Amino acid sequence: MSGGEQRPEPSLADVLGGRGGAVDATVPVVAFVLVFTLGDALGWPSPVAWGGGAAVLSAAVVAVVRMVGGRRPRAVLFGLLGVAVAALVAGYTGRAVDFFLVQIATNAASALAWAVSIVVRWPLLGLVVGTALGQRTRWRRDPHLLRGYQRASWVWVGQYLVRLAVFLPLYWADAVVALGVARTVLTWPLVALCVALSWPVLRSALPPGHGGLRHPEAQGEAARPTA
Repeated sequence: MSGGEQRPEPSLADVLGGRGGAVDATVPVVAFVLVFTLGDALGWPSPVAWGGGAAVLSAAVVAVVRMVGGRRPRAVLFGLLGVAVAALVAGYTGRAVDFFLVQIATNAASALAWAVSIVVRWPLLGLVVGTALGQRTRWRRDPHLLRGYQRASWVWVGQYLVRLAVFLPLYWADAVVALGVARTVLTWPLVALCVALSWPVLRSALPPGHGGLRHPEAQGEAARPTA
């Protein structure tokens, strides 16, 4: 590659990474639902506790595998902590459906946080992508990128609202198995769809000739006459 050759413009999927984290998040859920359902059917004492233990154990195994594979320990440990808290909540209340309470609260908080970030003109998608590209907040000086990140961030708000619209009725109905299925289906597939939709929405805000995600342009910079 010659020194003046530019790297190709990355897509959001390239910047935000693969599906590993989203897939990992479903393993403890599947373990919880399977063990709880089996224990409940066989009359085990405290099937909720058994399910919670299976979820934590599977999350710990996933964490070890990912750290050995080179993933950042902090991200892995946060995932393990989330599963442990969910198991503790369900164990405390004695209701299997409460294993999903943390996930429901997290989605509600995330929807609110993303919406507020758009309104205050600090869209979270811009912060995530800007950090991943090593730009910090330079993208905010580009009105086109700022507008694009605002538009695309609404797609992510929609992602969390879709989950809430599915999870809440199932939670109120005490539908543990259905919640487990919904939690699995609405993890990686929904994230993938969200990324796929975000990219054209963001690009639609960039005028022809714009430098793209890697090259934010300060206001008026593109129109500056060249020598």
